[in-house]
Amino acid sequence: VSLAELEALCTHLYIGTDLTQRIEAEKALLELIDSPECLSKCQLLLEQGTTSYAQLLAATCLSKLVSRISPLPVEQRIDIRNYILNYVASQPKLAPFVIQALIQVIAKITKLGWFEVQKDQFVFREIIADVKKFLQGTVEHCIIGVIILSELTQEMNLVDYSRPSAKHRKIATSFRDTSLKDILVLACSLLKEVLAKPLNLQDQFQQNLV
Repeated sequence: VSLAELEALCTHLYIGTDLTQRIEAEKALLELIDSPECLSKCQLLLEQGTTSYAQLLAATCLSKLVSRISPLPVEQRIDIRNYILNYVASQPKLAPFVIQALIQVIAKITKLGWFEVQKDQFVFREIIADVKKFLQGTVEHCIIGVIILSELTQEMNLVDYSRPSAKHRKIATSFRDTSLKDILVLACSLLKEVLAKPLNLQDQFQQNLV
């Protein structure tokens, strides 16, 4: 599938009005997710796609890919997570719905891999450290950091009925006990920091951050 074909798929899927074309696009999306080329096509869409819908399609594919009952290898999920973090850090002015969709992928990876260990470390629990890097950047980067905290907290609270409820409770309880207070303290300190400075109400990014 070429970039042009993928972008046509995006158009039919997200803004198309023809029901038949939309159904065909949904079918092609499922085929893309099952394809061995899925990750490389997502990367192509993110790096060379000409519309926000191309980036949204990549995020949708990645979300479905990392949510599978039979998970991708740990190394691959770490690579996807790091790739997305670097991608949104390098392009903080992406469309808000694209940033949200990509961060949802990170939240899913973090939740589903919460208890996974590699080299005696819980490899998917570094999220607070990652967020702190965003909070040290521009206003746009701070907004991304706050969205990560928000999406992760919501994802941890979301019950996925396709998976055992006992596992969900175990992950949610562990997250509450190990990370939720840190997130609250971080959010409160950031709010105090923002409110200590004069607000420029003409600046949309400052308003969004608050």
